Amino acid sequence: MQPEVDPKRISIRGHSEGTLYAPRVAIDNSTKVKNVILLSTLAQNPTSIVEYATDVSLPLEYAMQVSDKNHTGLISIQQIANAPVLLKFLPLSQSLLRANDTKAITTAIAKVFGTSRNISIDKQLKPMFVKNYENITSFNPSNACVSLCPILWRSLFNMIPNLSIIGNVPKSTSILILQGENDSLTPVQESFLLQQRLTDVNHPDHTLITYPNLGHGFYPSSQWSSSFGPIPPYVLADLYSWLAAHSGLTNHTTAASHATSTPSSNSTAK
Repeated sequence: MQPEVDPKRISIRGHSEGTLYAPRVAIDNSTKVKNVILLSTLAQNPTSIVEYATDVSLPLEYAMQVSDKNHTGLISIQQIANAPVLLKFLPLSQSLLRANDTKAITTAIAKVFGTSRNISIDKQLKPMFVKNYENITSFNPSNACVSLCPILWRSLFNMIPNLSIIGNVPKSTSILILQGENDSLTPVQESFLLQQRLTDVNHPDHTLITYPNLGHGFYPSSQWSSSFGPIPPYVLADLYSWLAAHSGLTNHTTAASHATSTPSSNSTAK
């Protein structure tokens, strides 16, 4: 309704959890939304699948691939104490972790596991990660908010996944998916699933661009933990170039060459 807004060129953008809602807005407003842009995308159930992958599968993979160099199935308490990727999923106080006192952290870890010996990844570490996951995603209203409040966790758990509804986005609405390949919060596989679903339903205009070495906030990150900072100019150039082209604007920049693009029927691979 604002005079400076062209009602025929409205785009909606969602990031992370916002990618659950942006497609739904487009579906419910099929004549109003021209473009949908999804950044760091969720495709499957965010609590039962994606959160589990983040809280359990990812740190276990780190423990097996990075910490357990000899593939014995065991890692030392000292190794855990020196691995922030593992520490944040253990029942340790934030004040202790912030103090960064390795000796105190090592002592606390020994108390958690009830031993000062090496820890079994499968029999001791994994159950601890699972317990942490269950605590985070608890639906008990009497529980305090951990990362999200119980009522929101329940809502997300019951929500129909994006993978099931993305095919209902009107064919007249163009879709752009941008994803960091080192995203540890919404894994890159989630974007591939959405891209495949859009291909299966013959959506005429959808593009996926992935970025090596970038994390959840499109900032350089390792595969184990997303760092946050300014979005690189080449990501913004890709976003602006696509949006300008799909909104009938002129003088838009040429998309950058740092990305890997999975094209739809009318897009060009980079």
